[in-house]
Amino acid sequence: MKHFFTSILIILFMLPFSRLEAQVATIDSPDGKLKLEVYLEEGQPQYTLEYEGKTILEKSPLGVITNEGDFSTNLSYVGHETDQVESSYTLETIKKSSVDYQANKLIASFADQRERGLNIVFQVSNNDVAFRYELPQWGERRACVVEREVTGFKFPEFTTTFLSPMMGAMGAFARTSPSYESGYITDAPVGRPTHGNLGYVFPGLFRIGDDGWALVSETGVSSQYCASHLSDGTKEGLYTVEYPDMRQNNGFGSTGAQIPLPGVTPWRTITVGSDLKPIVETTIPFDVVEPLYEPSTDYQFGRSTWSWIVWQDQSMNWDDQVTYIDLASELGYEYILIDALWDTNIGYERMEDLIKYANSKDVDVFLWYNSNGAFNDAPQGPRNRMNTSIARKEEMKWLQKVGVKGLKVDFFGGDKQETMRLYEDILSDANDYGLMIVFHGCTLPRGWEKMYPNFAGSEAVLASEMLIFSQDVREQEAFYATLHPFIRNSVATMEFGGVLLNKFLNRGNQRGQERLTTDVFQIATGVLFQSPMQMFALTPNNLTDTEGFLIDFMKDIPTTWDETLYVDGYPGKYSVIARRHGDQWYIAGVSALDEPLKLELNLPMVAGENVNIYSDNSNREPLFRNSKIDKNGKVSVTIQPRGGVVINN
Repeated sequence: MKHFFTSILIILFMLPFSRLEAQVATIDSPDGKLKLEVYLEEGQPQYTLEYEGKTILEKSPLGVITNEGDFSTNLSYVGHETDQVESSYTLETIKKSSVDYQANKLIASFADQRERGLNIVFQVSNNDVAFRYELPQWGERRACVVEREVTGFKFPEFTTTFLSPMMGAMGAFARTSPSYESGYITDAPVGRPTHGNLGYVFPGLFRIGDDGWALVSETGVSSQYCASHLSDGTKEGLYTVEYPDMRQNNGFGSTGAQIPLPGVTPWRTITVGSDLKPIVETTIPFDVVEPLYEPSTDYQFGRSTWSWIVWQDQSMNWDDQVTYIDLASELGYEYILIDALWDTNIGYERMEDLIKYANSKDVDVFLWYNSNGAFNDAPQGPRNRMNTSIARKEEMKWLQKVGVKGLKVDFFGGDKQETMRLYEDILSDANDYGLMIVFHGCTLPRGWEKMYPNFAGSEAVLASEMLIFSQDVREQEAFYATLHPFIRNSVATMEFGGVLLNKFLNRGNQRGQERLTTDVFQIATGVLFQSPMQMFALTPNNLTDTEGFLIDFMKDIPTTWDETLYVDGYPGKYSVIARRHGDQWYIAGVSALDEPLKLELNLPMVAGENVNIYSDNSNREPLFRNSKIDKNGKVSVTIQPRGGVVINN
């Protein structure tokens, strides 16, 4: 018996120290409110997160599994280092043009049983956590495939969720899904499964009861990695990082990521607050990434008309495009977007003449392209011009010659590394020819505004076109609009293609496809939804059949912002935010409630100033008045059901 206990003691002594000591490292935010702790339990790394002493994440798993080995279990703790990170940058394409970033940094090092290392790097700023894995070179091994992650986010069981389900592969129109165009399930308990167990797209919003809010996403995804999403949660509140479905892109391409060694994964981000203010105002998707190349020219972002959204395919002809060029000129807009089918309905030679006409009216041109070559069935042209390097460069050389300023590239449908390469190749080649890029039918941008200087926006949302096609989406329009500032548009630009002022969403504007939101709701979304390129859905008849003060507002609306502030709101009910362009403030709010919403807003940014107030009366008709805000900045407003309010100085 004595020898038995002696043997046990020898075995325990030989075990790595980390197996006996669970907590291995801790790091706080600069203000001390956000605390992250790292553990190693039974060889598995884990972490927890607290904000102001309240649990946001319980012990959550960490680690990656590669074709060279499993780096999520049977690990030993090697040690850790700490540092401070400070950076400042300017970026006109996001919600805030000038950013100062400060964070405390922790590098926790682990090793497997073959003494191959894995570093987990955490950067903790006030209200934000970003972390990623760093894989060093292992001996002579200079490349590997990351097959999956075990990274998780375990919320307390009383947490409720605001999540958008991942679309199935090779479905929807012409087998183009997934394209991040699902609706939302809101205030649902953790663990609610999706149809087919496909999980949820980033970002995901979580309410931890009365203890706070957390927004989970990822950033820094380039051609060097795949994009990921959240799994279906467990009833215990655990959501894990999931890599793409193998069925995407017609089953072509790996679901994991092939990386060089040393190599890194994208950043996982968590934004935390006791209220929604840090969620709306976060810049973490851009704080931790760097530009991948220099801009080849001074890109000018702005506003555009767009015939297709209301007048549809039939408008892809010379005369209608001239009409919309004239509309852009009348509004003072910088661009027109000429959408699908221009290659056959107008043709390349006549397009050169149309571009010259647009330029004569001080309007520049964006042209639509199909991204597709081989991975879906979308028939609209131009096709087979963006999917290969040779064809793409030949096309872009012509585009540069005839004076096109940007492209809208559509129909991607997938998050595999194969598709991430295509996004990056299009952006990089376009920069060589001085072209801006807007993506449509696509994935969430993940830090791309900073990584790719000519990136001008992405759809990746149930956007304006579905208002044309779906009665259900029209009925849910206000509900979705109240979500976007807190979720989708919080982490990336969102090219929604909205501000529809037709009463009926078709060319005749007489019957069918009735819009259920008010005119002031619509102009409010022009501020509420942030994208440096805005393809607005105004039609030529709006110049005469819409209140002049609404058109005047739309003539002056900016698309780039120097500051964004949370004012009030609850996702799915109502939202009010403030944005500053230069010295002008725009405060915009919308409501999805069934009854008029009376709010007392605190607006110190316009205290004592004369402002314009746009609102709806009880008959849902637009009102305009000029008013002076008292010196305490308090303003009482009423937002009608499916209505809006805008205040600007």
